[in-house]
Amino acid sequence: MAHISPVTDEDKHTPAGCEWTAEKVMELFELPFGDLLFQAQSTHRRFFDPNRVQLSTLLNIKTGACPEDCAYCPQSARYRTELETETLMPAGEIVEAAKIARENGATRFCMGAAWRNPKDRDLMEVSEAVARVKALGLETCATLGMLTAEQAGTLAGAGLDYYNHNLDTSEEFYGEIVTTRTYQDRLDTLDHVRDAGINVCCGGIVGMGESRLDRAGLIASLAGLPKPPESVPINMLVQVPGTPLYGRPEIDPFEFVRTIAVARIAMPGSYVRLSAGRENMNDELQALCFLAGANSVFYGDKLLTTGNATVDHDRELFARLGIAADGDGQTAAD
Repeated sequence: MAHISPVTDEDKHTPAGCEWTAEKVMELFELPFGDLLFQAQSTHRRFFDPNRVQLSTLLNIKTGACPEDCAYCPQSARYRTELETETLMPAGEIVEAAKIARENGATRFCMGAAWRNPKDRDLMEVSEAVARVKALGLETCATLGMLTAEQAGTLAGAGLDYYNHNLDTSEEFYGEIVTTRTYQDRLDTLDHVRDAGINVCCGGIVGMGESRLDRAGLIASLAGLPKPPESVPINMLVQVPGTPLYGRPEIDPFEFVRTIAVARIAMPGSYVRLSAGRENMNDELQALCFLAGANSVFYGDKLLTTGNATVDHDRELFARLGIAADGDGQTAAD
């Protein structure tokens, strides 16, 4: 059985590269299910209140016509998914959506646009929206594709708190999913974001046909960044007709919970977020994910172009589990 050393508060803030390798992460994946969840829950309790979750809302502010070929994405212009393209949403409409999210209990508002990389004129419009959303008292997040160092600086100047840019999968499996940008391209954007002083939101997608070793490689890559991401979204593939991954065998639910648990152990100070795919998860699976260390969810009726668990149902589930919603400012139970 793999031995996990006690996690200290210093580990949470250590910027040096993590010791995790894909092989060491695999040792965790291969633990008996109960042992893995026990270690994950024990780790979680050292850093966070286990009965609180952070709520984020994601708004698609520009839809479709993306030139990338990400095999999971209905927004790619290369696939026939019957998705209607939409131009960049005016800042005023974005702010109104943010107000509704705040009223529904969200503490972070994420703005997503289907670009390979934003043009500078578009970035200025997004920056205006960021500043206005931040003025509402919400944490701000954006996912806009690849960024230059200068563009990351512009977003930082507007007050952006988080930037989401997922690695998606392991470097070894990556070429099976995306060919229009490299793994290094993604790492470069993460470097620009971090250098600009913006918190990093970075995770991946499981259920794309990858192996367990690929899932281990993804987590090792995330934990081994110069500083682990502050937020780690774990997405379950949402299969959309017309995309190349439509029809893939679904990932075993227990394997998904294992992925959450391993991410919690490898990145003890990060928020681990249940993201895409929650609409297809029953309450029991979500409860296991919270037990495994998930402590953040995307909250609202829609996640980019696919469905999400409804606000009312989430509230009911949290009440049944004795979970309270809170912001990222809440840290570990003392």
